[in-house]
Amino acid sequence: MRQRIKWLPACIVLLALPWSARAQLVTCTGAVTGIAFGSYASPGSANADGSGTINVTCTATLVVSPVNYTITLSTGNGSYATRKLVSGTHSLNYNLYTNTTRLNVWGDGSAGTSTVSDNYVVLLTPTVRPYTVYGRIPGSQNPHAGSYQDNLTVTITY
Repeated sequence: MRQRIKWLPACIVLLALPWSARAQLVTCTGAVTGIAFGSYASPGSANADGSGTINVTCTATLVVSPVNYTITLSTGNGSYATRKLVSGTHSLNYNLYTNTTRLNVWGDGSAGTSTVSDNYVVLLTPTVRPYTVYGRIPGSQNPHAGSYQDNLTVTITY
Protein backbone atom coordinates (compact mmCIF):
# COMPACT_ATOMS: atom_id res chain seq x y z
CA MET A 1 0.00 0.00 0.00
CA ARG A 2 1.34 3.46 -0.82
CA GLN A 3 0.66 6.92 0.43
CA ARG A 4 1.87 9.95 -1.46
CA ILE A 5 2.49 13.25 0.26
CA LYS A 6 3.55 16.43 -1.51
CA TRP A 7 6.75 17.90 -0.09
CA LEU A 8 7.72 21.55 -0.39
CA PRO A 9 11.27 21.75 1.02
CA ALA A 10 11.48 25.56 0.89
CA CYS A 11 8.15 26.08 2.63
CA ILE A 12 6.29 24.61 5.56
CA VAL A 13 3.46 22.75 3.89
CA LEU A 14 1.39 19.73 4.81
CA LEU A 15 -0.62 17.79 2.28
CA ALA A 16 -1.54 14.24 3.19
CA LEU A 17 -3.57 12.09 0.87
CA PRO A 18 -5.73 9.26 2.28
CA TRP A 19 -4.52 5.69 2.26
CA SER A 20 -6.40 3.22 0.10
CA ALA A 21 -9.18 1.51 2.01
CA ARG A 22 -8.53 -2.20 2.55
CA ALA A 23 -9.21 -4.66 5.32
CA GLN A 24 -5.93 -4.83 7.20
CA LEU A 25 -4.59 -5.20 10.70
CA VAL A 26 -2.48 -2.05 10.57
CA THR A 27 -3.43 1.41 9.35
CA CYS A 28 -0.74 4.03 8.74
CA THR A 29 -0.87 7.71 7.85
CA GLY A 30 1.86 10.20 7.04
CA ALA A 31 2.48 13.91 7.46
CA VAL A 32 5.41 16.15 6.56
CA THR A 33 6.96 19.38 7.77
CA GLY A 34 8.89 20.98 4.93
CA ILE A 35 12.32 22.56 5.12
CA ALA A 36 12.61 26.34 5.43
CA PHE A 37 16.21 27.09 4.46
CA GLY A 38 15.85 30.79 5.21
CA SER A 39 17.90 33.46 3.42
CA TYR A 40 20.70 32.48 1.07
CA ALA A 41 23.28 35.21 0.38
CA SER A 42 24.18 35.80 -3.23
CA PRO A 43 26.80 34.86 -4.10
CA GLY A 44 26.63 32.19 -1.44
CA SER A 45 29.98 31.10 -0.12
CA ALA A 46 28.74 28.68 2.56
CA ASN A 47 26.31 25.78 2.55
CA ALA A 48 22.79 26.52 3.80
CA ASP A 49 21.47 23.58 5.82
CA GLY A 50 17.98 22.85 7.08
CA SER A 51 15.84 19.94 8.14
CA GLY A 52 12.25 18.77 7.97
CA THR A 53 10.30 15.82 9.28
CA ILE A 54 8.26 12.96 7.89
CA ASN A 55 5.94 11.54 10.58
CA VAL A 56 4.47 8.09 10.05
CA THR A 57 1.62 7.13 12.40
CA CYS A 58 0.51 3.49 12.52
CA THR A 59 -2.26 1.86 14.55
CA ALA A 60 -3.24 -1.79 14.85
CA THR A 61 -6.97 -2.07 14.15
CA LEU A 62 -7.69 -5.45 15.77
CA VAL A 63 -4.64 -6.85 17.54
CA VAL A 64 -1.00 -6.04 18.11
CA SER A 65 0.58 -6.41 14.66
CA PRO A 66 3.97 -6.00 13.00
CA VAL A 67 4.44 -3.33 10.31
CA ASN A 68 7.21 -2.84 7.74
CA TYR A 69 7.45 0.20 5.53
CA THR A 70 9.85 2.07 3.29
CA ILE A 71 9.87 5.83 2.74
CA THR A 72 11.03 7.16 -0.63
CA LEU A 73 11.27 10.69 -2.07
CA SER A 74 10.82 11.78 -5.68
CA THR A 75 13.28 13.97 -7.58
CA GLY A 76 11.11 17.10 -7.66
CA ASN A 77 12.28 19.69 -10.21
CA GLY A 78 15.71 18.15 -10.74
CA SER A 79 17.30 14.75 -10.45
CA TYR A 80 18.62 12.72 -7.54
CA ALA A 81 22.09 14.07 -8.35
CA THR A 82 20.88 17.68 -8.11
CA ARG A 83 17.43 18.71 -7.01
CA LYS A 84 16.39 22.25 -7.91
CA LEU A 85 14.52 24.93 -6.02
CA VAL A 86 12.78 27.13 -8.59
CA SER A 87 11.73 30.78 -8.70
CA GLY A 88 10.17 31.54 -12.08
CA THR A 89 12.87 30.74 -14.67
CA HIS A 90 15.66 30.74 -12.05
CA SER A 91 16.86 27.76 -10.05
CA LEU A 92 19.01 26.99 -7.02
CA ASN A 93 20.64 23.57 -6.55
CA TYR A 94 19.97 21.61 -3.35
CA ASN A 95 19.52 18.07 -2.15
CA LEU A 96 17.90 16.00 0.61
CA TYR A 97 19.66 13.40 2.74
CA THR A 98 18.90 10.59 5.18
CA ASN A 99 21.75 11.47 7.58
CA THR A 100 23.21 14.47 9.41
CA THR A 101 26.49 14.25 7.48
CA ARG A 102 24.48 14.78 4.29
CA LEU A 103 26.26 11.98 2.43
CA ASN A 104 23.30 9.68 1.62
CA VAL A 105 20.88 11.25 -0.86
CA TRP A 106 17.28 10.35 0.00
CA GLY A 107 15.60 8.97 -3.11
CA ASP A 108 13.91 5.80 -4.27
CA GLY A 109 16.87 3.42 -3.98
CA SER A 110 17.93 3.92 -7.61
CA ALA A 111 21.01 5.73 -8.92
CA GLY A 112 22.89 5.28 -5.64
CA THR A 113 20.16 6.91 -3.52
CA SER A 114 19.02 5.70 -0.12
CA THR A 115 15.57 5.01 1.32
CA VAL A 116 14.46 4.81 4.94
CA SER A 117 12.78 1.65 6.23
CA ASP A 118 11.35 0.68 9.59
CA ASN A 119 9.94 -2.47 11.15
CA TYR A 120 8.22 -2.65 14.53
CA VAL A 121 5.20 -4.00 16.39
CA VAL A 122 2.18 -1.69 16.31
CA LEU A 123 -0.12 -1.43 19.30
CA LEU A 124 -3.81 -0.56 19.44
CA THR A 125 -2.84 3.00 20.33
CA PRO A 126 -1.17 5.10 17.58
CA THR A 127 2.59 4.88 17.24
CA VAL A 128 4.21 7.97 15.68
CA ARG A 129 7.68 7.60 14.20
CA PRO A 130 9.47 10.79 13.09
CA TYR A 131 12.11 10.67 10.36
CA THR A 132 14.33 13.70 9.85
CA VAL A 133 15.04 14.87 6.31
CA TYR A 134 18.32 16.80 6.08
CA GLY A 135 18.58 19.43 3.36
CA ARG A 136 21.52 21.37 1.96
CA ILE A 137 21.88 24.18 -0.54
CA PRO A 138 25.55 24.06 -1.59
CA GLY A 139 27.51 27.29 -1.29
CA SER A 140 29.04 29.24 -4.19
CA GLN A 141 25.78 29.65 -6.11
CA ASN A 142 24.70 33.02 -7.44
CA PRO A 143 20.89 32.96 -7.61
CA HIS A 144 18.60 35.83 -8.49
CA ALA A 145 16.60 37.33 -5.65
CA GLY A 146 13.30 35.57 -5.07
CA SER A 147 11.41 32.91 -3.18
CA TYR A 148 12.43 29.41 -4.33
CA GLN A 149 10.55 26.15 -3.85
CA ASP A 150 10.29 22.57 -5.05
CA ASN A 151 7.50 19.99 -4.83
CA LEU A 152 8.38 16.39 -4.04
CA THR A 153 6.30 13.31 -3.45
CA VAL A 154 6.89 11.25 -0.33
CA THR A 155 5.86 7.63 -0.84
CA ILE A 156 5.38 5.29 2.12
CA THR A 157 5.04 1.68 1.03
CA TYR A 158 3.92 -0.93 3.56
